[in-house]
Amino acid sequence: MNFNDHSNLEGMHAFLGASQYHWLNYSEDKLEEVYRNFKARARGTELHDFARFCIKLKQRLPRSQQTLNMYVNDAIGFRMTPEQMLYYSDNCFGTADAISFNKNFLRIHDLKTGVTPASMNQLMIYMALFCLEYDIKPSDIRAELRIYQNNEVVVCNNENDPDLPDTIAHIMDKIIFFDKKIDSIKMEE
Repeated sequence: MNFNDHSNLEGMHAFLGASQYHWLNYSEDKLEEVYRNFKARARGTELHDFARFCIKLKQRLPRSQQTLNMYVNDAIGFRMTPEQMLYYSDNCFGTADAISFNKNFLRIHDLKTGVTPASMNQLMIYMALFCLEYDIKPSDIRAELRIYQNNEVVVCNNENDPDLPDTIAHIMDKIIFFDKKIDSIKMEE
């Protein structure tokens, strides 16, 4: 038998695909909810790509209280680098949406396109990864972490969270410990 050629679909996954078989048990309402969430994630990826290009090209957006506009314009204004990989090990790395480090001041911004309130933990992990990668003690720098979501900006910095350096140091210790633990598990395999 000669099978049909579907090489144009290689690497793609269908929403109603076999590997995502849970849809077999969905009601119509559940299908609609899950599909809308799927589309929202795809839109979020597109918005992040758009924001990255705007920041890279220093193309400001109209001044407004809209999440995307505030995020892009602030990142450009603070001369931030978009989509920067932060690496500790093959077990622990991540990409900060926008980051800058100048005059001992670390700034990390995160664009959130969903409606579920985001956690500052993600940005704290980015800060810990930055400190580990560049061998910087969190107590030796000032920092501001920002989440842009739902037309608001949530800020965490040394002034409104004096324990931030200690929190980051704790996260760094946990990364180091867990990384070693994962490596030892890999050695057993």
